[in-house]
This record gives sequence, C-alpha cells and structure tokens, in this order.
Amino acid sequence: MKKIEELAWKPMWVSHLGCLKGCFEYLGSDMTDAWLFGGTGHAFIMNIHATVCPSGPTAWRKHEFSNLVGNLGIVTDGIFSHKSLKDFDKVQENSFNKIKQSIDNGIPCFGWELDLPEYGVINGYDDNGYFFSGPRSKPDNDYTPYKQLGQTEIGILEVYFVQRSAPMADKDIVKAAFKFATDFKASPAAWLFDDYKAGLEAYDQWINALNKDKADGFGVTYNASIWAECRGFARDFMGEAKERLGGELGQLFEDGKEFYGEVAENLDSFEKIFPYPPEEEHIKDKDNRLKGIELLQKAQTAEGKALDVVEKILGKLD
Repeated sequence: MKKIEELAWKPMWVSHLGCLKGCFEYLGSDMTDAWLFGGTGHAFIMNIHATVCPSGPTAWRKHEFSNLVGNLGIVTDGIFSHKSLKDFDKVQENSFNKIKQSIDNGIPCFGWELDLPEYGVINGYDDNGYFFSGPRSKPDNDYTPYKQLGQTEIGILEVYFVQRSAPMADKDIVKAAFKFATDFKASPAAWLFDDYKAGLEAYDQWINALNKDKADGFGVTYNASIWAECRGFARDFMGEAKERLGGELGQLFEDGKEFYGEVAENLDSFEKIFPYPPEEEHIKDKDNRLKGIELLQKAQTAEGKALDVVEKILGKLD
C-alpha cells in the first residue's frame, strides 16, 4: 500500500479542472484558478442538452481542450477504453499497474468515475484498488477496486498521468484559449454530440426547456453551478490577462471582465433559485422557471457582448 497524503483534488464544480489544479499544486505550481480555467478555454464555453441533462458539462469531445491544457505547462498522458471493447479486463489491469508505477515515482494521477460520474485525483493504491480524492457519494468513500473502474452504466475507463513542462508565452496562451472559445460557440459537430448546443444557442436551448417545462431538475441545478463557476473565472482571467499583457489591450480586457462579471452575477442569481441539492418543487414552480428565464436572458445578452470582446482581442493578437 502507498498513499501520497499531500496530493488531493481541489473542490471545484468542474471536477476535471479540480483534479488538474490539485495535481499541479502537488508538483509545485502556483498557477491561479483563473489562469487554469481561462487558459484551457473552459471558462468561456457552455454545452447544454435539449432537456438540460446533467451530462452537458462533461459530454463533449475534449481533444482541443487537452491541447490547451498543454499550453499551460501541464502534460497529461492518458489511457482510455470502454467496457464493451475486447480485452477490457487487460486494460483495467494495465491501467492499475501504470498508476502504481506513477505514484511510486511521485507522478500524480486522476481518473473518471472513481465513485460518482466525475473526475477524482488518484493519490494511492493497495493490492486491489485505488485511493482517491474527489466528489463522492459518501463522506468516507475514498477507495475503489481497480476491477470496478469502467464497470458502470457509462462504461468509460479514463485515467491521466500529470507532469510539468514549459508553458507557452502568456500572449499565446490567451490567443489559443480565445480561438477555442470563438470556435466552440458555433456548436461544431467536431466537439458536440447530437441534441447539445454551445455558445449563445446553449442559452436558447436552456430557456426553451424551462419554458416548456421539460428541463431536468438535477441538470438545471448542476449546469447552473458549473457555468456560474466558469463565468466567474472568465471574469477573473480577463483581469489577470490585463495585468500580464496590458498595453493597448488593457481596455478590452477590462470590458471583457465587466461583461463576464455580469454573466456570472446572473448565473449566480439563477443558481440561488435552483440550489443544490435540487428539489422537484423548485423546477416545477412556474414562477421559479420564469424568474430563471429572465436571468438567463440577461446572462445571454452579457455573454454576447463578452464574446464580441473576445473576438476583438483575438483580432489584435493575430
């Protein structure tokens, strides 16, 4: 048995980034939360299912996101599989062996659905499984047998091994993140699955589901928490980017900070109407839904202005 006590997930609604933050802090990085969220582009995206399913924040293809993580000086090597594939049991065993080797060498790891369908930091092992830090169904549940990894309804085995490298220049980090944000907002099939929408269309989809009383109650609460967190860090990233790059871009970054601040404020207010843990009465209350729609419309308007600023900054960085 071995456990790295000082390695832990940092509590965040976006558990993937909470894992990266925890792993990177263990490796000695002092990167801010805002720079992590903004530099990976995650602060600026939104993905909403037609029924506001709770899968929205995680159900999208993350290949470009992984590249942006690398821009920040975070190298993530991964193993991916599905329980329906041949020799899945061998993949489980190979993953377990590589994770044990990584932990022995002080390389932090994290994985998908160690308990809940979220990401968690893997900080130890024994002969039969993993110790982890992350979202969990019970306070004392911090262990999962390695043969259970991927044996869920979702059926995905996904583990990462994290190391440091040299980050790109600040200007290039901002440019790449903003390019991703502007590309993602158009709901491209390269990243999104059927019945999901991104960007301003995501707000339309969310509003429509509330208006027709077809929104998933848990999904509404979960999405609100996720995207409110993201827009708060979008605001803070704009402020940090202004400090790092400044110059003629200073006012544009300040404008972006203001508009993303408005988005975050409205989503925070929305979250208070549909708080966690969700109650059915919250989503079935028509007045709540109408208030929620009004707040989403305000957030959408501010988001449109913020995205215009992102495009202006991107144009000046080219």
